[in-house]
Amino acid sequence: MEEKIRSLTLPSSTILILLVTGLIPLYARDIEITLEDADLAIPLEGGLIRSWDGQEYTCDAAGKVLIPVPDDRQVVIQAAYPGYEEGRLLIPIEGSSFTLLLQLRGILENQELVIEASRPGVSETRSGRSVAISDKELSRTAEIGIIEDVMTSIKLLPGVGYAGMFNAMPSIRGGTPGDLTAVLDGFSIEQPYHWGGGVSIFDPRMVQSAQLSHGVFSARYGHTISGLLEVTSKKPSSTETGLELGLSSSAANLNLSVPLWGKGGVMVMGKLTYWDPFVWAVKPFVEEVQYITTAPYIRSGALSANYRFTPDMEWTLNGFMGGDGAGAYYQNESEAGGLKSSSDMRFSWVNTLGFLITGLTLNPLPSMVFKATAGGGFHRADLDAVMQNDVHVPYSEGFQTRFGPDLDGKTSYDLATAMDDRMTELTINYQGRLDMDWDLRKGFLFAAGVQELYSQWIEEERAHLWQETLDTTNSSPAQTWYTHYPVAFSNDIRNSGFFSSLYTLVEYTSPERRFGAELGFRVDHLYFAGKDFNIQTAPALNPRLNLDFGILKNKGPLDALSLTLGTGLFSSMNTNVIYIGKDSGIDDFELKQSRSWTSIVGTKVDFAQGYSVTIETYIKRVFDHGYLSFVTQGDVLSPEYQFDGEGRIWGFDLMLQKREARYWDGWISYSFNHARYRTPSRKDPDEPDWYYPSFHRFHNLNLVLNIKPVQSFHIAVRFGLASGAPKAVVGEVTSYPVTVDEDGTKIIEKWKRSSRYSDTERDGFALPLDLKFSFFRFNPGGKVQSETYVAVENALAFLKTRQQNTTFNAYTGQEDEGSSTASYQLPVPMLSVGFKWTY
Repeated sequence: MEEKIRSLTLPSSTILILLVTGLIPLYARDIEITLEDADLAIPLEGGLIRSWDGQEYTCDAAGKVLIPVPDDRQVVIQAAYPGYEEGRLLIPIEGSSFTLLLQLRGILENQELVIEASRPGVSETRSGRSVAISDKELSRTAEIGIIEDVMTSIKLLPGVGYAGMFNAMPSIRGGTPGDLTAVLDGFSIEQPYHWGGGVSIFDPRMVQSAQLSHGVFSARYGHTISGLLEVTSKKPSSTETGLELGLSSSAANLNLSVPLWGKGGVMVMGKLTYWDPFVWAVKPFVEEVQYITTAPYIRSGALSANYRFTPDMEWTLNGFMGGDGAGAYYQNESEAGGLKSSSDMRFSWVNTLGFLITGLTLNPLPSMVFKATAGGGFHRADLDAVMQNDVHVPYSEGFQTRFGPDLDGKTSYDLATAMDDRMTELTINYQGRLDMDWDLRKGFLFAAGVQELYSQWIEEERAHLWQETLDTTNSSPAQTWYTHYPVAFSNDIRNSGFFSSLYTLVEYTSPERRFGAELGFRVDHLYFAGKDFNIQTAPALNPRLNLDFGILKNKGPLDALSLTLGTGLFSSMNTNVIYIGKDSGIDDFELKQSRSWTSIVGTKVDFAQGYSVTIETYIKRVFDHGYLSFVTQGDVLSPEYQFDGEGRIWGFDLMLQKREARYWDGWISYSFNHARYRTPSRKDPDEPDWYYPSFHRFHNLNLVLNIKPVQSFHIAVRFGLASGAPKAVVGEVTSYPVTVDEDGTKIIEKWKRSSRYSDTERDGFALPLDLKFSFFRFNPGGKVQSETYVAVENALAFLKTRQQNTTFNAYTGQEDEGSSTASYQLPVPMLSVGFKWTY
């Protein structure tokens, strides 16, 4: 392994010589594989072909696919199709066209054929509803860099707003970040994040496929008004033992799969990060990193198991346990221009979460499937922060001139502020759901289901902060005075919510898929309970309709042309409602779920050679949107809740994709989004009624390119271009008088500048660029293969394109170079190397 990693640091000319002299095979030929039913001789469209090197290919409408094979030796390929026995075919040295026949797998009961099948190994991409990413695409776009995360791939899809590197909560088609609902194998996960939302818990090595639904998706799922992320975990093989080991410059991964007597299997997965070398390397360049005492870390483990008791009954089990944390200690003393300051800050963050899911799938009839799922989980976060700041500040000459009589001849002042925040947050949830699918024949499918989710929210927080407000006791007409005083903030929450959901739907598909329709109806209800109080809410009714038209098929260069129309209602509960208390003044039916009405028109064109173009236009209206603000009551901060927020959103997405191919594949996507919101109860009279939210960006462009000049060397490129987010218009930095609530007589000078919202001002555009160079080794006669890679993330970090407002020192008025807006990026490119070995 050490020799492989060292080879990545060789000059490019040396690497080129190694390639030419035989480190990797250069000679290959393309062959055509036709997949057919062994008895009926009909093509098996959508069949999955796994090549000798692990690459996967999908058969077209004629059951055909082109795959590359070496021309100097024989290799074996595998084929799979739902309801059929898996097949293998030996490809000889000569020949360009081969046919692989698959036999139906099933048994006869009452003269009916029962097909035992599972869905193919990728989620479903459907125009107007969802975009899917397979495990192969995840390995190229998510298994890269210092943190390997499925959300890295999701953020490259059309309709997803740019969020930066360390932010796993993007805006989906103009929706509020954090409104994305995540489910793992049907189980809803309330907080699927590490580092407070910096990265997700979904490691690409534990995921078989991921599907982002941001259109009018099925009534089977709810609890979101923006998007749904469906993650399917990897399933262990029932016949073969598997082992995967991954090592990189910042993490180690291990997957082990063991079969269970040909009827199931068990897979365990683990992940361990070690950021200490990275922190050590970056400290000389990034000031904030110099004070880290505990490098950010992630420790996680996952379990996946399944067992088929009979051909009609299968049991599954999934579990996850993980933790993350970080710590910092900042101590500094400085003196410049008469200003003396001493700062002491300690920060510690520890986060743990876990869940366990079990499910049972039954086939009581050949045309009916029942699936029952139940599980529980928890999430706990502990924060401990203490800060002491002492300053000695000289008054400016102008301030002394204006307020000399009030200063009693003093030319400077001393101020000591102490703040602390200690918080423990615990969420416990239990849930269960029952789903039924019933094939009514002649193209009709009926489905129904029910879900119950119970969540308990416990939070204890004690904080001492400093608050600054207008001094209403000072009647000076020449200057507005402020007062600076300590306040206490506390939370003691013991709330819970009972979420009940019911859905039913009917699907129809005509012969040859010329027309399809899905009509669904979903009801979501919340019963909220706290200490000595409860709140009843009105159910949210969510009808949804999708129409699919297969306009053309196999006409000239077109493989297919389809049109999709969809409209539907969605609902979700704002996460801030967990802070509601008995004194919040919210009565029955005043607590509302946030709602959205989404309509979409989409078209998809499939061309020959694996090209496709998808265009989707959408319009969304958000209403009853929940939000809160904090008001000062005495010396205590209290939240106020409102449920009258609105949003008007429209836009379109364009995606050009080249499916899995021999020499290159990938996609380029462009998204335009126009999102305006309104919060009537929190409106500033000096600002417009409707505004662009802080996360809004008009334009997002993503390029994902996989270049494969030879089978053993691949280049992966991730490039993005995102327009700027809203930026406030700021004025000059000016000083103002503040009285300190110690003895009522101390007057200090602080600095501020005016800030107002602008519809037209934006910060600079973002240019993320990531590169990955992978070297593969294959054993055509065995099951061992390996990958060694070197990657560069944030390669264009030194280009200063983020034109954001600067910060300034509130005690001296001096402007700093730092930005007032978080960019979720590190200001330096990040180099990583890695190695993966699979059996």
